[in-house]
Amino acid sequence: HLTDYTIQYFKQIKKKYGDNWKRRTELRSFDNIEASRVVIANEKLYVNREEGFIGTGLRKDEYVCDCSDIDDIIVIRRDGHYLVTKVQEKAFVGKDILYAGVFNRNDTRTIYNVVYRDGKNGYNMVKRCALTGLTRDKEYTLTKGTPDSRILYLSVNPEGEAEVIRVTLNPKPRLRNLIFEFDFSTLAIKGRSSIGNVLTRHAIHKIVMKEKGASTLGGTHIWFDEEVGRLNTEERGHYLGEFFNGDKIVVYTRSGYCHTTSYDLSNHFEDDLIRIEKYTPSKVLSAVYYDAGQKYYYLKRFPAEAGEKPSRFIDENEASYVVLLMDAPLPRIEVRFGGKDKFRPPLVVNVADFIGVKSIKAKGKRLTTHKVDEITELEPLPPPPTTAPEQSYPASEKTDSVDNPATGIQMSLGFDDASK
Repeated sequence: HLTDYTIQYFKQIKKKYGDNWKRRTELRSFDNIEASRVVIANEKLYVNREEGFIGTGLRKDEYVCDCSDIDDIIVIRRDGHYLVTKVQEKAFVGKDILYAGVFNRNDTRTIYNVVYRDGKNGYNMVKRCALTGLTRDKEYTLTKGTPDSRILYLSVNPEGEAEVIRVTLNPKPRLRNLIFEFDFSTLAIKGRSSIGNVLTRHAIHKIVMKEKGASTLGGTHIWFDEEVGRLNTEERGHYLGEFFNGDKIVVYTRSGYCHTTSYDLSNHFEDDLIRIEKYTPSKVLSAVYYDAGQKYYYLKRFPAEAGEKPSRFIDENEASYVVLLMDAPLPRIEVRFGGKDKFRPPLVVNVADFIGVKSIKAKGKRLTTHKVDEITELEPLPPPPTTAPEQSYPASEKTDSVDNPATGIQMSLGFDDASK
């Protein structure tokens, strides 16, 4: 019976000392993390386009972007060939480099818009594609593969943007229209091995971007998983909304700080998070917080304006904390009293009537001077009904009128004067 005795012994230790020695570690689920998405970008990538070298050690050459030492780099050359290779201090990838950048595997939202010439004197083709499923250090081609093919225009679009380009042709007898425009949004996105469509059979002098375009893919749907504290696109947790390029997420903490951030899936968030949502500056928030210095509860309303740098929306005392944070247009709260004021009936507060909208730095208004036991959020008030404005009809200049035999009231028939 040694096993049973040992179990009972540890149960007695827990019963006797457990309340005085609380768990300090936190139990939390772990998510699958891709190292290349969360590692710090502690290196700088450089390129020598003419000689065909890329790497982190080419400090005298052209700077491309920040990267980490475990990233993959995609390189596209003028002849249409491209490859993916690991970041190195210096690597030869082929002369006449057109584009180099960090490559994210399984990224289907980055779309490459391409115009290329097929062979030395062939047709000029146009295509849109995503580059996925690539093997490291293996060469691929964006063209048909005809010798002497050449990329004439290339844009890399993280959100599938489709721009408008202006194409100038070489002068040629009987060729009237030397300049025309092409909108990439009229072209379907296909696989990386697709040939593309014919843009023109005439020789091209130059191509320039006329107008930047919007995303043709729609937004990215983002969820927040409360268990692991991370963003995802796999529909786990709380749905935050559809995000387009430039949209932000805003975060509010129990300690009274707020800030905006991108919707990058590698983002980390504070442990005392109380609200996370898509950033809408026009939204008005209502906050109930405890002022540790005054030792009273305060209520405030403020616009949801925040920046990338964390800012405080309650008083500066670090011991103060947020009790409630509401975004309903007409919220209500209930204050229950305790201690010597326990005999008092609960206080119901219509927030919009209690205090107006102030700046985010405003202190707010004290809720009560009595001892508070609990503050809870109630069902918000419904928004006031919107009444349509009465329609007014212009009176005609001249009308004929007759008597209604049923009512004896004159009726205006509105006939035009036949004599006119």
